[in-house]
Amino acid sequence: MTLAMPDARTVPGLLDEMARRYPAREAVVGPVERLSYAALRSRSRALAKGLYALGVGRGDKVAIWMGNRPEWLVANFAVALLGATTVALNTWATERELDYQLGHSDTSVLIMVDRFLKADYVAMVRAIAAGLPALRRVIVLGEQSPAGMVPFTSLFDIGATVADATIDGGQARVAKEDIAYILYTSGSTSTPKGVQLQHFALIENMWHIGERQHLTPDDRLWLAVSLFWGLGCENALFALMTHGGTVVLQEHFDAAAALELIEAERCTVLYATPNMVLAMTEHPDRPTRDLSSLRTGVTIGSPAQIARAAELGAGEICNVYGLTETYGNCAVADGHDPLEARLQSVGTPLPGMEIVIADPTSHAPLAAGEVGEIKVRGYVTPGYYKDAERNAAAFDDEGYFLTGDLGLVDPQGRLYFKGRLKEMVKTGGINVAPAEVEEILMAHDAVEQAFVIGLPDRQRDAILAAVIVPPTAGGVDGETLRAHCRAALAAYKVPRRFHFVSADELPLTTTGKVQKNRLAAFFAAAP
Repeated sequence: MTLAMPDARTVPGLLDEMARRYPAREAVVGPVERLSYAALRSRSRALAKGLYALGVGRGDKVAIWMGNRPEWLVANFAVALLGATTVALNTWATERELDYQLGHSDTSVLIMVDRFLKADYVAMVRAIAAGLPALRRVIVLGEQSPAGMVPFTSLFDIGATVADATIDGGQARVAKEDIAYILYTSGSTSTPKGVQLQHFALIENMWHIGERQHLTPDDRLWLAVSLFWGLGCENALFALMTHGGTVVLQEHFDAAAALELIEAERCTVLYATPNMVLAMTEHPDRPTRDLSSLRTGVTIGSPAQIARAAELGAGEICNVYGLTETYGNCAVADGHDPLEARLQSVGTPLPGMEIVIADPTSHAPLAAGEVGEIKVRGYVTPGYYKDAERNAAAFDDEGYFLTGDLGLVDPQGRLYFKGRLKEMVKTGGINVAPAEVEEILMAHDAVEQAFVIGLPDRQRDAILAAVIVPPTAGGVDGETLRAHCRAALAAYKVPRRFHFVSADELPLTTTGKVQKNRLAAFFAAAP
């Protein structure tokens, strides 16, 4: 099936266009309701009227704090209709993190659930509300009706007298360059950055991501990746929506529920982090579930982790590279490429993206095959919200975004991710990219995952140390892996220390990434 990129260049315009093209086609599937594209548009407009009646208008910041529910999407489109900006909040945020993000973003209206898992959101907001003078309204979805807060369902009655022409007028003033989202990146040692994302790029870049997956209106995405994360509300949502597909929501990830949902809804598209794929693969229900509907999707990780996603059923899985700042992905492997190419490479730059490998100090371009910093120009954030200092440091003189990641481009133009620049280890005066060593380690049959870091050393400045997750306990030892590395790597790249753990022991972020800055603790008590 040959599709054309949508004509719309704003988020509400895209919803209108898809509702015209596919009015009866399912747009969103939740646990208790299903919304066609026409129904999603109608519900979003009704909610926009309620928000308008409460004073939300162009330029306002409206935060959404809930799991993957249809109401998240309805609220998001309603905010966009009014020319306001969605601030997507981490569902696992602490009071301190919530306070910072609401305050820094100048959020005036918060739309949230009353509880998520074990967290009492109402109590958390009450604890910090006095210090947030910009926060005018709190809207709550759930069984509670807290005093001083507006019930979510009441918005439809509050806005009942607002004319359609009023909403149409607000939508007409939305420009393609307006900020649709502010997404906060997780920071381990400093405050999070508020990444601003524009309407037009959410449509254009996500269309291209969908093309690499060869999406069609018949595709159905299983989405347990959190909507507050760029992979969810940037990449997944608009890759499917620009192609008229269906988003099947799982409120929060659970491996057993995921297997059941994929089977029941005949999902064809898999968006998952490596730890999610591993959990589903190893779950005792896996042999009894029919995942034959899966076809494509995106994931990240080592060749073994990419292969695992393909083995789960998504044979045309796409290896991807990008950041929130680059609208999800700037390079994507084509789902129709041979699997071996997709295991090793993150593919070629997407249309509209320029990727250069540069010297980390001078920013001068390097030749094909040389490892350097990845810098990107094209569909890139216009800047961090209220952060002139970071903005100045994030771009070079030619307007390229400096990713802080290491990579190389081969003669065919394919990009290979080689780790984080700040993870580079200098041992004996020589720089080593941990990703290169990790790749060799994971080529050993007795290694499931490998993470290489530097440990301080008086003689060499730093030595290489590896945290290893074997498929089974006791399957390999450090000396065996040293010998394996010596056969493929220069001597200074061979790890001197090893620590073996189970996957459950790895420190993870809320989005499933390993926190490398915490791995040194494994070696602190070891001899």
